[in-house]
Amino acid sequence: MPLTPEAVTAQGEVVAWLGSLGVSFAPDEEPWFTIDGFENSQQIGSDGSGGAFVLLPSQNVLYVSSEGRAGIIAESFEALIQLVVARPYWLDILKFSAGGDLQEMRRAADALEATLEDEDDVNEAREEIREHLDLPEPDDPVGALYDAVAASDAIVRATDGSPFTTLFNRFSIDNNPMLRNAAA
Repeated sequence: MPLTPEAVTAQGEVVAWLGSLGVSFAPDEEPWFTIDGFENSQQIGSDGSGGAFVLLPSQNVLYVSSEGRAGIIAESFEALIQLVVARPYWLDILKFSAGGDLQEMRRAADALEATLEDEDDVNEAREEIREHLDLPEPDDPVGALYDAVAASDAIVRATDGSPFTTLFNRFSIDNNPMLRNAAA
């Protein structure tokens, strides 16, 4: 049976562990964006940077950033949880994607993971969530993220009607000395 937001939020300990990875299941009260062609979408949560996770009728998960970027990031709610657990820095992978280059995203993921090696809290959260949800580790979370964002056709608009841009950003880890050194 697929994992649902209701199944996760019923487990307070899992919600707390996901919170330590930056995911909250308290949706925003005020709508601050619209999605063209989707009347029945459900905001299921948010992240620490003010972004929103939206479950679309297709069961895809859309991420809407507070900085005017949006796109589908997972094919299902379960795939979202797998992504967050495997790569809690998934948004930074997109930031350092060099405009949507999969190889750059893999380099960014490796560098970001290297910066977490001594983060026992992150590793403990990963283990606890996987155990409590009987969640398998995804085969290729970076590839799945790339595929979802690259195929995203959702048009998200701010309340003034202006469209949001893609989640792929133009930066590379070479633009960040800490990540550049971690990749070396």
